[in-house]
Amino acid sequence: MPNRSSSGRKDLNQLAKSIVGIATGEEERAPEKNKAAQELGRLGGLKGGKARADALTPKRRTQIAKKAAKSRWAKKKPIS
Repeated sequence: MPNRSSSGRKDLNQLAKSIVGIATGEEERAPEKNKAAQELGRLGGLKGGKARADALTPKRRTQIAKKAAKSRWAKKKPIS
């Protein structure tokens, strides 16, 4: 299985080192996220897609769709 760096999880060795580091005081815990900022970001994210879609003209929306389709079909498929 490939390593997925975007998952944000540590492997077992990294996790063990982190736990020992926190227990011994060598490593600090990550600060907690600001809940108010998270809510504001989510609110903007919920509005963003619909607001952008409403602002696009049908002609521009067609251009974006054609470009996306062309990009998808241009990718070479790996030989398996």
